[in-house]
Amino acid sequence: MAESQALTAFLLLTAHPGDDVILPCQAADPSIRAVEWTRPDLEEPEYVLLYRDGHLDPTYQHPSFKDRVELVDRDLKDGDVSLILKNVSRHDAGTYECRVASGGSRHKKRGIIDSEPIRIIRLQVTDPGPEINTRPRAKSG
Repeated sequence: MAESQALTAFLLLTAHPGDDVILPCQAADPSIRAVEWTRPDLEEPEYVLLYRDGHLDPTYQHPSFKDRVELVDRDLKDGDVSLILKNVSRHDAGTYECRVASGGSRHKKRGIIDSEPIRIIRLQVTDPGPEINTRPRAKSG
């Protein structure tokens, strides 16, 4: 069985509804031309965020992420392509994949990055547990 040369980092994150969560992703090459965050478990369009040519491209973005996602660093300094997902809901639970195209890579058709993800994140969304009354009961005496 052939092993892929790409090392994909897997990460499990847990958030509560209403939270803002950062999905971390770090590119090895700081000269980034495009960034893709996708959810392969979504119907098309599966894009969470597409950044290319120096700006966010909402064309292929899934409507559920409109106005709720942004990059931690729009300048992509030091290859940081982490994603901020705001106001998390149960519908956000799933698998997120981060891909980048660096300045030296060949331009792909339609700007879609045709490579293995550099980071795969499984986001779990759980309700905070019920508040438990921990006060000891008064002893009858």
